Amino acid sequence: MKAIYLIILVCVLVRCDSKREAEAAEDLAIYTSEIQAWDQQRLHDLKGPKGWLNLAGLFWLKDGITTLGSGKNNTIVFPEGKIPERAGFFMLKGNKVVFEAAPDVAITSKGRPVKRMVVFQQDSVPPTMEYGSLQWFIIKRDDKYGIRLRDYKSQALINFNGIERFPIDSTWRLSAKFEFTWNSRTIDITNILGQTAPQVSPGALAFKIHGKEFRLDVIDEGTGGGEYFMIFGDSTNAHETYGAGRYVYVKKPDADGNTIIDFNKAYNPPCAFTSFATCPLPPKQNILDIAITAGEKNYSDH
Repeated sequence: MKAIYLIILVCVLVRCDSKREAEAAEDLAIYTSEIQAWDQQRLHDLKGPKGWLNLAGLFWLKDGITTLGSGKNNTIVFPEGKIPERAGFFMLKGNKVVFEAAPDVAITSKGRPVKRMVVFQQDSVPPTMEYGSLQWFIIKRDDKYGIRLRDYKSQALINFNGIERFPIDSTWRLSAKFEFTWNSRTIDITNILGQTAPQVSPGALAFKIHGKEFRLDVIDEGTGGGEYFMIFGDSTNAHETYGAGRYVYVKKPDADGNTIIDFNKAYNPPCAFTSFATCPLPPKQNILDIAITAGEKNYSDH
């Protein structure tokens, strides 16, 4: 009789183990699908109208007049064959930029012909201008004003074949504890141009990898969303991943300060795809002395 009970107990345990294994496999499949869907959205955005693959130029304005066109005698030279030799000029004075199109050059803004218009002034959204496959607008970085050029028929966009990534691994989905500091706290973030500016950082996330504790300062981008932004570096940089670090978003913590860092969603900064971006770099305290073998790898030879 005891033998029968033992056999029944073994069968129950085997069924329980099999059930747990089946549930774990199902959870992993759901998680893998989630990351794959995230990847697809990431690629869609990267290739989209506001993505980084279509960037074709970044030109800094100086005070006064800056000429524009495909001719080599212009201050700013756009791609040859995609715009007339003389297309117009910019006038930068104080914190205001005006553009005037050359006669008979059909430059538009949102489909409307442009002859002369204000293209940058404080506290307003800069309008875009278009000609053929080209689109451009003014950006401001600290005290510098520049023209960001997009080409919707750029070779980088046409030749894009995706981004290599580490295998999806759910062990890189880590529990983290938020260490609140204060809402007005800032940390210095330097961009690839060497410009440094304070960014609001209400605290850091503490988490463990292989039993060792690490911390990453978060950035509150002030958009009112439910996520914090993190710029981090690790020992894979310049070998398997982009040399200047990667980015990842995390959900803001719950009432007990708990959240999740999912390094499978770590992604390349824009500068991995183009030399015409102005990427923020990881602060010194966010450079980890461990290899984060999750998320996106480096792109091409950038």
